[in-house]
Amino acid sequence: MGRRRRRVDPADAARALPEAIAALSQMLPAGPSPETFRRAKFDRPEAAPALWRLLFRVLSPQLADGASASFSLEAQVRSVKLALRTQGYPRRALAQLPDDGSQGSRELLLALAWLLARGPLPERLLTQNRVQLGDEMPVCECEALASPGPPAPSVEADGCVDIRHLQWLMGKLRFRWRNLMASQQEQCALLGKIHSYTRGCHSDRSLGHLSVTETELLRDPEGGRQLLRRLERENARLQAALQWRRRELVFWRWMDTVLGACPPEASQPTCLPRIPTPGAGALEPLVQELQALQGELREAVEARRAAWEAGVGGRGPEWSAARTALREAVGQDLAALRRVCERGGGGGCGLAQLHGPHRLVRTEAGAPGGPGLRAPEVIEALRSREAHLEVVLRQLQGQCRQELARLAGAPPGPVWILPPGR
Repeated sequence: MGRRRRRVDPADAARALPEAIAALSQMLPAGPSPETFRRAKFDRPEAAPALWRLLFRVLSPQLADGASASFSLEAQVRSVKLALRTQGYPRRALAQLPDDGSQGSRELLLALAWLLARGPLPERLLTQNRVQLGDEMPVCECEALASPGPPAPSVEADGCVDIRHLQWLMGKLRFRWRNLMASQQEQCALLGKIHSYTRGCHSDRSLGHLSVTETELLRDPEGGRQLLRRLERENARLQAALQWRRRELVFWRWMDTVLGACPPEASQPTCLPRIPTPGAGALEPLVQELQALQGELREAVEARRAAWEAGVGGRGPEWSAARTALREAVGQDLAALRRVCERGGGGGCGLAQLHGPHRLVRTEAGAPGGPGLRAPEVIEALRSREAHLEVVLRQLQGQCRQELARLAGAPPGPVWILPPGR
């Protein structure tokens, strides 16, 4: 007798979607209720303000609750439109919505689903909003490796440019940079004192000392209760994330119905993941769709490249020099990436270890080191990063000198140009 197929309980199927939406709402910052999502499917106007505020918090995770509340709804709507346009959101209907935030709940629901589909949005939000118990230092060697590239073709400025004003701005920037460096040095000195004074107070022998947050718990018991509440909220968000991963498929099937209820746009690209049903040849339509999109992208790139070459082909040797400089800059960045990858695969401090925040732990000389990065490894990574930034700085200084020489032209009086490195 064959194995009997398990029947799906209609009650479980009816509860799966509200549970998935509730988990998603609890995981997102200031997430609306599941009823708001249901009303957004039918494009109800009362659901639009809550979804505008949700997208504003998702696209601006560095803002706290009080800071986001200081922005008006109209300002949040404009910020969301600009952020989605810069990230390449394909639907033009959202940009045509009114700025008062009273309409477009279905389009906002599609935009939220597009953000969820294009990257690990829940993991990124949970990482940014996590509670830090230790004194951490961010170490990342793989970000911002791209150099600024060659200078753009000179464009005549609108009106007169005051060289003295540019020199004043350079001095102001240098003064603020020195203040920032001094504050960071003072912070490191204070952290060193706290780690030295609290030596031997931690229950974990691999740490040996307390962090700033743990020291504050000894001074202020009320702060400990607040920290406990923050940890409980973070634990609830993590549990909601686990629930979301179990119910995510139900949400995407429901979003297929939401997308089907929207009016189609001309040459509308696919912005939501299509979940095929399991079976033989289920992935064949998806493969064909990806191949068609790849062909369209290749044709668009070739057309753009031909138009660009036709537009800049008659502008003299400046553009050929700019293209040569751009190729050299890209080659330098690729060489830097290769060095980082080779060092990561050679048994040293790998790329995965150098990426992300690491807790600062003070250890005695000769003591066995625990897991994590050692200070010499971090210093070596920072020196490599410093060498790359020095190259970028020299390029920028050369560009600034060329621009100042161009703007100066033939002034009526003498012009004082700062020497390099000052």
